[in-house]
Amino acid sequence: MAASRLPPSTLTLRQFLRRQQVLQLYRRILRALRDVPAEADRRHLQQWAREEFRRNKDATEEDAIRMMITQGHMQLRELQKALKLAKS
Repeated sequence: MAASRLPPSTLTLRQFLRRQQVLQLYRRILRALRDVPAEADRRHLQQWAREEFRRNKDATEEDAIRMMITQGHMQLRELQKALKLAKS
């Protein structure tokens, strides 16, 4: 008797686009963290970012996901401002 296989999960267009937004934010945060001068701080922040995204990877509530993306963008802007000030 052959094992039945479940069809691969498919995303709606909205879910696909939201996923792309999340991945873009993740990449932008990791790129920004490259500019953190202290290696220990940089590694700590990279690990924190990875853990945050992993912790929320199974979120399905559209409003919660939008809120997390908005918060992520705000945190990215704050990081970029702080790094800019540190270079001055």
